[in-house]
Amino acid sequence: MRSRRIALFGTLALVMVLAMRHPSADLRILLHDRADLAPHRVQAAVDLGVMCVSVLITWTSHRFA
Repeated sequence: MRSRRIALFGTLALVMVLAMRHPSADLRILLHDRADLAPHRVQAAVDLGVMCVSVLITWTSHRFA
């Protein structure tokens, strides 16, 4: 009788887990807004990011050399 209860609760837990809605990721990369009349802002952001990475690489290479 005890093993039946364990099997029943295990089956019930499995059904509940399978019935749950699993989260899904919504990954979007927004590079340009259609309403933006100045797309050069996007290029400026990219340039700033590249410069920051360059400074970080330069700084860490001297630090760990």
